[in-house]
Amino acid sequence: MDEVIIELGRDALRVALLIGSPVLVVGALVGALVAVVQAATQIQDQTVAFVLKLVSVAATLAIFLPWCMSKLAEFSAQLLETAPETLSGAM
Repeated sequence: MDEVIIELGRDALRVALLIGSPVLVVGALVGALVAVVQAATQIQDQTVAFVLKLVSVAATLAIFLPWCMSKLAEFSAQLLETAPETLSGAM
């Protein structure tokens, strides 16, 4: 039973990382690019960095939202299919 719980937790973490990675990668890349440009031009306005990251993350979410939802639906369907077996093994 412990193995099943560990496997479910591992799968949930894998799906969470897979879904969150596009937004995190884009946010990190835009943040690094803005930092380089700000260092080169000596413009240290924080709102520039914030607005650019906000827009890039929002665009990434808009682009990847259907894919993220399909991955969540697949994981949920798999979880619901295996729930009777998992719960019957626990009894």
